Amino acid sequence: MLADDPALERVAAVAPDADLKASFEGFDRVVYLPWTPLVPEPEPSLSVDLDQTRRVLDAAGVCGVGGLVVLSSAVVYGAWPNNPVPLTEVAPLRPNPGFGFAVRLAEVERLVEEWRIDHADAAAAVLRPALVVDPDHEGWMGLALDEAATGVALEESPSTQHLHVDDLAAAVAVVARAGLDGAYNVAPEGALAPAELRELSGFGPRVAVPERVRARLVTAGWRLGLSTAPPGLLPYVQHPWVVAADRLRGEGWTPSFANDEAYVAAHHPGPWSMLSPRRRQEIALGAAGVGVASVLALAGALAVRALRRRG
Repeated sequence: MLADDPALERVAAVAPDADLKASFEGFDRVVYLPWTPLVPEPEPSLSVDLDQTRRVLDAAGVCGVGGLVVLSSAVVYGAWPNNPVPLTEVAPLRPNPGFGFAVRLAEVERLVEEWRIDHADAAAAVLRPALVVDPDHEGWMGLALDEAATGVALEESPSTQHLHVDDLAAAVAVVARAGLDGAYNVAPEGALAPAELRELSGFGPRVAVPERVRARLVTAGWRLGLSTAPPGLLPYVQHPWVVAADRLRGEGWTPSFANDEAYVAAHHPGPWSMLSPRRRQEIALGAAGVGVASVLALAGALAVRALRRRG
């Protein structure tokens, strides 16, 4: 499908199984989206096809494409306790080994970097967006992060970023039109603290469970097909991976939505926001009691098991 664009002259959407070399002929820029943040994926770790990436890069090189724009994700930095806040583009890529999706995106970036070295006259830009949200679609990553956060105490949660899909599209346009090169984080300024996110979401406090139990619950839910959250995603709801987009702003990109605006635009308020402060406190105390009871029940079960083994 072709469309007029005053800056790019011609824009074409190309299917993944198309003859890429024939499709790229005559184009100076290629925007490659190895994944989409807005479509539910039953297996996120397999949603990035490295063979397809190699095909795109090979065709771009043969056709003399002058610039590539590749969609990656901020998850390639990994979520680690010692991450600086915020992360800039000079930070090393340390995807958590258990999260295959992040590992594969880091591999995509490695392939793009090799292509850049082999094609010194061409530009290759990689975009690393924060969590992308959209009012019309609930992407798999947002859903998976919500499910992975089950059992994580509020005080254990990191601050989060929420990038409106329109701002991501604007970032792609800025980078493609300018023929930029290198890595660019894409995110609104700052991040939402856990307490701010809870107020915006309108949902009540989480019932905290021990980390070992939490990991088992997430693993069981994933294996039984009851959850979209793979076990490897758990660090991303426990440790920071907030990014700074100063480099992209320096190129003229300005987001239209702040973190809270993007979040509110894509989520309906929950019942928590309808309760009085006193009722919220009562429920929070009750939830804490349930959490303690769960821990005691688990401890009791382990003690019984230990006694049976001794007997």
